[in-house]
Amino acid sequence: MKKSIVFITGLIFNCIVVAQSNKVLLTVNETPVYIDEFKQVYEKNLDLVTDESAKDIDNYLELYINYKLKVQEAYQLKLDTIASYRKELEGYKKELLVPYLQDKEFIESLVEEAYERTKFDVKASHILVRVPKNILPQDTLTYYNKINEARKRILQGENFEEVAKDVSEDPSATTNGGNLGYFNVFKMVYPFENAAYTTAKGNVSKPFKTRFGYHVIKVYDRRLSKGEFEVAHMLLRSENEKSKEKIEGIYKDIKEGKISFEDATKEFSEDLISAKNGGKLKRFGTGDMVEDFEKVVLSLEEENEISSPFKTQFGWHIVKLIKRHPVASFDELKSALNKKVRSSSRIKLSDKSMLDGLKETYKIQVNDKALQPFYNLEKNVDLDNKLKETLLVINEREILQKDFYKFIQRRKNYSVKELFNQFKNIEILNYFKDDLVQNNQEFRSVYLEYKEGLLLFELMQRKIWNESSKNKEGLEKYYQENRKKYAKELSEIRGKVMNDYQKDLEENWIEELRKKNTIKVKKGALKKLKKAYSKT
Repeated sequence: MKKSIVFITGLIFNCIVVAQSNKVLLTVNETPVYIDEFKQVYEKNLDLVTDESAKDIDNYLELYINYKLKVQEAYQLKLDTIASYRKELEGYKKELLVPYLQDKEFIESLVEEAYERTKFDVKASHILVRVPKNILPQDTLTYYNKINEARKRILQGENFEEVAKDVSEDPSATTNGGNLGYFNVFKMVYPFENAAYTTAKGNVSKPFKTRFGYHVIKVYDRRLSKGEFEVAHMLLRSENEKSKEKIEGIYKDIKEGKISFEDATKEFSEDLISAKNGGKLKRFGTGDMVEDFEKVVLSLEEENEISSPFKTQFGWHIVKLIKRHPVASFDELKSALNKKVRSSSRIKLSDKSMLDGLKETYKIQVNDKALQPFYNLEKNVDLDNKLKETLLVINEREILQKDFYKFIQRRKNYSVKELFNQFKNIEILNYFKDDLVQNNQEFRSVYLEYKEGLLLFELMQRKIWNESSKNKEGLEKYYQENRKKYAKELSEIRGKVMNDYQKDLEENWIEELRKKNTIKVKKGALKKLKKAYSKT
């Protein structure tokens, strides 16, 4: 949770730097405050002000000057250099940057794509060739050739299931031949999902890579999705004839009305977690359950319909359909899909789209001659002091060889070419972030609001709050000097007295700040400002 930023009157002054093209309203130690800056803060806070006197421009200006004096005091005390402050500010900046680092239009297209895929279930089988972790990209050819050879065998007429049993490194392939059953959007990693939804029914995909390795898939079917389901079930874990006879007897009693499904489940089900709740399971969709279970659920037509006993790898079941949830409209699902897209691996595609856009926008120059020494670096040789040439230029910013050298010291198992591409992408994003702070008014406003608010919190903590809480003698003295205001003893109203004492300390401190700083208000500019508001 972020710190609560408290100011003298309880107002939240948002120090917003705007385009400095209009006239100066006032100066604090020669630092200008522009009319537009004051107007933006004044208008933003009007609805927050409960004290009508504070809405008066003259009164509000005095409060704003106090705020500016505190900000300057914080910088003079170098509170912006404190490690804890810098760490918290950097954390906030990262949070604030997130939406700016993503391609909004591209994300919208991913959301729309996800919705279209929500409408259909895909049935597919796959073959997996695992690629070891930390392997150099150029060393993956062996694994690619292996998966490609498996695909050729299938295209030449061999049975997919048999090839999967022979080649696939998915442990389940030896028994299921790579069969994944039906699945829906978000059930698989995005490259896998993408291959499944873009490969025509009956076809085998080209090899593709996920974090697990190389795959090929064969799409067997594509059907309209029936949405999600709420069901309850009874389970007898053993698959032998005795269990079969027992569950058939229970089923008969349920059908004849001798016992309800819920009571029978509570008494007999061996799924102890769901049994307590009458067998009710979490809402689920295609691909969440084993295929044999899902197939029976899909066959139930009416709510409260109960299936006959059936067997899965877990034992014998009876299922009751509680409710169907068909695929909702795009407007209904848009928000949930947006969250899923942003939290899934496909968001990296948005990051790439954003980066590609920046590469087209910025003027980027690479000094190939300065890159050459890195192809011949000897191990454990410190060249930090020798690598001083400019390696990369992004618009007007120059990045030196030594910056890249520091970068590669922290990374292994990559070629120089790959490391430089990583480095260049990071530097492009760093440039974008810094440029955002300087030139994007919306971002700059929110960022500086928090930056200076956090500074003032630290300043108030040191100057007022800590002083009032630790200085017991000062609090006692204040109480004694103002006893006429209080009808009770200090021990009974310490909180109220503490609050008054803090206000007193702050008023005296503001008076000191006003004496030691030079404040000049441009009377002509203030007069025009007041006149403009008097007409509204």
